[in-house]
Amino acid sequence: MNALTDTLTVLGILLILALPALVGHTRERRIDRQLRAAAARRSGQASADRGLRGLTTNDVARAA
Repeated sequence: MNALTDTLTVLGILLILALPALVGHTRERRIDRQLRAAAARRSGQASADRGLRGLTTNDVARAA
């Protein structure tokens, strides 16, 4: 019985120590997905804008 209690205690402490790191890792992955989605939307929008109006402000800035 002592071995089971000791094992559960160690696992509980491990969970308490690891939980903030796991939550932070999950949050970072979510932010990375949002950034990638925003970049994809921006690049898709920029290519659509170029087709309609020609040059964009980024193209002018690169040429200068």
